Amino acid sequence: MTCTTLLSAPGLQSLIASGAPLMVFDCSFDLAQPCAGAQHYADAHIPGAIYANLDTDLSAPHGAPGATGTVTAQEADAPASGGRHPLPSRERFAMWLSSVGFANGMQAVVYDRNGANYCGRLWWMLKWAGHDAVAVLDGGLQAWQAAGGALASGAEPARFQSNFELHAPLRQLASADDVLAALRQPGQTLIDARGAPRYRGEIEPLDPVAGHIPGALNRPFTENIGADGHFKPAAVLRAEFETLLAGRDPATVVHQCGSGVSALPNMLAMEVAGLGKTTLFAGSWSEWCSDPSRPVERG
Repeated sequence: MTCTTLLSAPGLQSLIASGAPLMVFDCSFDLAQPCAGAQHYADAHIPGAIYANLDTDLSAPHGAPGATGTVTAQEADAPASGGRHPLPSRERFAMWLSSVGFANGMQAVVYDRNGANYCGRLWWMLKWAGHDAVAVLDGGLQAWQAAGGALASGAEPARFQSNFELHAPLRQLASADDVLAALRQPGQTLIDARGAPRYRGEIEPLDPVAGHIPGALNRPFTENIGADGHFKPAAVLRAEFETLLAGRDPATVVHQCGSGVSALPNMLAMEVAGLGKTTLFAGSWSEWCSDPSRPVERG
């Protein structure tokens, strides 16, 4: 059975027991303490899980923002997006997947311990690489522990390198130019996943300019998670997104956030809700506001 959106902890336990080709990825991270995720993984993770580091594995090489907010790659391979966490090229991503032993015939299950804030990045990147068999562990490591799942610590044994082959992208990527060209047009509906104060421009802890892309709707990614730490039921998510969209076609949605990471829980939630596939602006606000010629809205 191929899992493509969410998978429960008992479902993962059954999948492991079945012996099906599988790789589990721990994507835990902390923007304020970039080394914390790797330490949390070393302390406790699902046995056999591979650690996927947002900064070094799921982003192109990047440095600190310069005077204008521009982030530049430190190597010759061009990133696939701008922003604070620029996407690596699909080819560079495939090389990393191959290096950890992930193959096309495997089911991927991704998780974190951060309310699905970071694992959605790898979920989307695998779809972008043409690999549909990837699911987010609903409830993350906390749900795995609550279901009686075992934990491991330290490093995992190295795996043999594979040869992951790219296929046609299953999800679409929008550039800053794409977003600008369609700004305020009916064919594009932007959804900003940042917290409301950042969206309104009242605070900006990470980027050089406060505010949001003109016309963007706001849905903080945390609103997809219920009090139990799991994604809300599909019917609830559908009703909430339909209220937000207010008649707009879900197919026109382009998701963004600060740097293209926390936008992904919104995309996943829309798919769980049965609202179809949408698009990601991976550069997000950090790329948008780096160019002073692009319009900014506050309030």
